[in-house]
Amino acid sequence: MKPLPASSGDLLADRRADYAEALFASQDYADAAELILGALELAPDWALGWFRLGEMQEAAGNLDAAAEAWAMALKLDPIDRPGSALKLTLIGRAPQADAPPSAFVEALFDHYAPSFDTSLVEKLEYRVPEFLTEAIRAQGERRFRLALDLGCGTGLMGERLRPFVDRLEGYDISASMLRKARDKGVYDHLGKADLQQFSYAGEAPDLVTAADVFMYVGALDGIVRTVAGLLSPDGLFAFSVEKLSAAGDFALQPSRRYAHAEAYVRAVLAANGFSVLSLEERVIRQDRREPVAGLIVVAAR
Repeated sequence: MKPLPASSGDLLADRRADYAEALFASQDYADAAELILGALELAPDWALGWFRLGEMQEAAGNLDAAAEAWAMALKLDPIDRPGSALKLTLIGRAPQADAPPSAFVEALFDHYAPSFDTSLVEKLEYRVPEFLTEAIRAQGERRFRLALDLGCGTGLMGERLRPFVDRLEGYDISASMLRKARDKGVYDHLGKADLQQFSYAGEAPDLVTAADVFMYVGALDGIVRTVAGLLSPDGLFAFSVEKLSAAGDFALQPSRRYAHAEAYVRAVLAANGFSVLSLEERVIRQDRREPVAGLIVVAAR
């Protein structure tokens, strides 16, 4: 997917936008918004500029103006690489969707790929692959014939799976992430796939994993139904979610990730013929120096 241009294409507009970013960094939100609006007068078709204007107006407390800016960004970039629709949802100007825009997820991880491992593991204390591996091994020492690692990213989960899997396949929406995973040499096959529309016609796997992936999927009915249809009868399905403590099945968080309620996770699994073998609450990472609670789940058909 072609990345959204970071530049407006107009030198003067870019300079004004740079000054706006400096003001924003010093928490002068209203003046930052005014300055970037001036940049957009020179480059009115700059979708990312309108998105940043929305963020600046939101920080300044001007939600009506933020909504107008994000609506313009969405008009200019209908596939929604910046995630404008999610921002509109979070300020109550659009209903919650069952899934984020696929283009937003792809663009997000294409952008993060070069520094993903360092940022996630070292700075955010990400431990989901470790926890999932422990949960899988707790079901009994066995070697898996074929494992599918959904949303494999740069291969952090794959590195954990490789010692006890004969064939390991990874699938991810981000081509940049897949390149990083390929460099590690732990997968037998890598493929580009959107999990919201995932299909698989190969041999039935006896292990399917999804580490820190479903917060970028939203409603789980479709992907759980897909896994149920492709998994071998003796197979395991191991995944994580961010835990939703509020009422409801799942909800979009300020981070623009989805959190899921334990009752919802159990209900979706049961509706698709799975029994829960283990479900444990763990701190899966830090976010702005705050622990993020998640659920580590292993299920079987």
